[in-house]
Amino acid sequence: MGKVITAVLAANFLLIAAAMQVSADEFNELDLALWKDEYEGVVQRGRAAFVDPSLGKNGVVCAQCHPNAANTHPETYPKFQKQLGKVAVMAEMINWCIRNPLEGEPLALDDPKMIALQAYISQERRGVELVPGKH
Repeated sequence: MGKVITAVLAANFLLIAAAMQVSADEFNELDLALWKDEYEGVVQRGRAAFVDPSLGKNGVVCAQCHPNAANTHPETYPKFQKQLGKVAVMAEMINWCIRNPLEGEPLALDDPKMIALQAYISQERRGVELVPGKH
């Protein structure tokens, strides 16, 4: 008898769920404008960090090796990075660059500067096809 009740309850649940309209979050024009403004602000902070010598200790800046985020290829991450000896995400490679060429301290993955650097790099490569793992 317990199996029958369970089956009936499951069937009723499925009917109720099917009857309910399930949709993704809806966004209005104000939401979209806020998102755009917030994102663009983070991208600008990333651009500023990209040319900020205080990110390291020797005066070198990211833009010296990667003007306009050239040769960073965020669309290929995660991928194997020889310098790290493993498959890595872009933030790990950013920290490698901060530690090595810039001789600075690595950033936490949730550090606002790390997020801004990734946003700027990705923005510079917008429209490029995603090809994770490509080197």
